[in-house]
Amino acid sequence: MEEKFQNYSEEFLEYLLDVRGYSETSIVTYEIALRQMMEVSHFYEEEGIFVLDITPFRFRIVENHKKTIVKKLSAVRSFMKYLEDLCHMRLKLIGDESIKVPQSLPKPIEEKYITEVLGKANLQEKLLLSMLYGLGLRISELSALKLADIKEGWVQIHGKGNKVRELPLLAELQRLISVYVKERTPKSYLFEKGNAPMNAAQLRYLLSKLFREAGLKVTPHQLRHSFATHLLNHGARIADVSELLGHETMATTQVYTKLGSVKKMQEYMKAHPLADAEHLPK
Repeated sequence: MEEKFQNYSEEFLEYLLDVRGYSETSIVTYEIALRQMMEVSHFYEEEGIFVLDITPFRFRIVENHKKTIVKKLSAVRSFMKYLEDLCHMRLKLIGDESIKVPQSLPKPIEEKYITEVLGKANLQEKLLLSMLYGLGLRISELSALKLADIKEGWVQIHGKGNKVRELPLLAELQRLISVYVKERTPKSYLFEKGNAPMNAAQLRYLLSKLFREAGLKVTPHQLRHSFATHLLNHGARIADVSELLGHETMATTQVYTKLGSVKKMQEYMKAHPLADAEHLPK
């Protein structure tokens, strides 16, 4: 049985290379995953159905990075689909429970760098940066922001899934908007070019150019992360931050608390008297 699956796996790799046009690098990745799987997995036939139990394989790769595990399991699933669709085999896969890949967040920008860039920005750049960092907006939300959505002390944001949230405007941000509208006289949207709203790509270009001139590579989403992280670091409640970001559940926002915890640990390691080796008894 194992020899039969080995032959099929070689045919599968040839299929990926010749028919699907996979790169040599991808073929090697698939070959390694399938070889490791076949070395330890159980193959048997049960009532006319070929059964592949990859539970031992899961134990073997348990210490791999989670993204590596996901890739190896994906290779096994692709192989099984090949056997079912092109070889017309009746198959059953055991031990294929999905694994959740942990979310990774971009590193938040230090507050001092944001302040420094704000000090050198022109009026449009300053408003762009202040709206993203001051309100934690998505770039798409800022692109779609209409003048009619900006009230005295509040701004109405139309977010994902047509969900609307109202955010408080800082006094300085309210003043900056007033100055910008008076000087640039936009007609319908806060950020316009010609008679049309500036799209996300145009706003993203302005932002990246602004930070690039300061020697930094920054994305709009990174500013959103910075907004959340800095609020939490300064003692804001997670429930309030979640509402400001427009998250459906606090579970999404809780990812940011990990960043806050890292910061607290770093400060603790610097601040505690025993952190200075000179104070330790010899």
